[in-house]
Amino acid sequence: MSFDVRDFLLGGCILENIIDELKWRGAVNQISDEESLHKLLGEKSVGVYCGTDPTGDSLHVGHLIPFMMLKRFQMAGHRAYIVIGGGTGSIGDPSGRSSERVLQTMDQVHHNEECLTAQMKRLFGDDKINIVNNYEWLSKISLLDFLRDYGKLFNINTMLAKDVVASRLDTGISFTEFTYQILQAVDFHHLLMEHDVQLQIGGADQWGNITAGIDLIHKMEGSDKQAYALTIPLMLKADGTKFGKSAGGAVWLDPEKTTPYEFYQFWLNQDDRDVVKYLKYFTFLSKEEIEDLAQKVATQPEKREAQRRLAEEVTAFVHGKKAVEQAEHISKALFSGDVKALTADEIEQGFKNMPTVEVKAEPENLVEWLVNSGIEKSKRQAREDVTNGAIYINGDRVQDLDYVVDPAQQFDGKFVIARRGKKRYFLGRVK
Repeated sequence: MSFDVRDFLLGGCILENIIDELKWRGAVNQISDEESLHKLLGEKSVGVYCGTDPTGDSLHVGHLIPFMMLKRFQMAGHRAYIVIGGGTGSIGDPSGRSSERVLQTMDQVHHNEECLTAQMKRLFGDDKINIVNNYEWLSKISLLDFLRDYGKLFNINTMLAKDVVASRLDTGISFTEFTYQILQAVDFHHLLMEHDVQLQIGGADQWGNITAGIDLIHKMEGSDKQAYALTIPLMLKADGTKFGKSAGGAVWLDPEKTTPYEFYQFWLNQDDRDVVKYLKYFTFLSKEEIEDLAQKVATQPEKREAQRRLAEEVTAFVHGKKAVEQAEHISKALFSGDVKALTADEIEQGFKNMPTVEVKAEPENLVEWLVNSGIEKSKRQAREDVTNGAIYINGDRVQDLDYVVDPAQQFDGKFVIARRGKKRYFLGRVK
């Protein structure tokens, strides 16, 4: 299906403009000069950008929100740009912080740039997204040029009034972080002049930084130069807490930090009160599909069909369809207890947060193995549990006291999975 920038298809209904779709999804917080932007987006393919600073080597799901919006613009026929902030990231954005940021070394910054660039290419397609690094142009501006060409155009009183700065005045803010909004404004001006990028999108806390860019553009290029801002609402869960955290901390897009199985489970376990909102934000399902799932949440919440669809869609977008199949396979195996059907890689994912013990590679009598691995406290208790049928090795119930545990028999010789009772799993990792 091809997209016309004047008409965006949503659930069988033709919407006049992507802004209408974003509003239906609840994804619009603020827009500068909405009427003019709406008109522009209906007339031509517009350059749109979203930026991220390389403060870490991976984004997490909280960072994903504005990039999902950028993807929607791309799908609607607009030109998407991602700015990796190698320059701005070297000084630190004060947004959302109550204290001064600890500066990273430039080696750390450059390493993170490479990781985030690779991550974005996987999400958007290597040949479909324009990725630029603001270090390329910011690093070429001398101090005197910065003060004369840009600093002179910023009024201190206006800068102090920006929420991102005003919120830090009580605790203090360095001159370095104070100038961040100037650098981000320079980015917007550069992208407009070099790539015809007229719209910047970001989180709600970026409004001050983005509008600073619009002000700079108007001062340098004239008040009739078209440049616009669009921000996404702050994402909160139904209980009022911040979205994007799990019991284990942040949910990362990097599979080495958060496995695809854990990622899938994060979405699968969302509250009924939040799931429809997340379907609108994080999936590309149509209005009709989402409304059908919303109806099922209301009438058949126990089936959790909306959560399963959410988990499938977001996991496929971030990690691919194979990761979804693998996550579902792990989930079914753990639910049924048929763990012998898992691969070594699936075990690595599914048992990451389960109790882990080190075990020897050599074959060993079951009772001795249970005690030596620390799963049972005594041989008496081990014999009792084995005899009563409470012990499972690699998915099979074992009641033979003479049974020998041989790690080489399954899972590439890397693991032995023990279960005591109905749900108490232990991962034996071969030394």
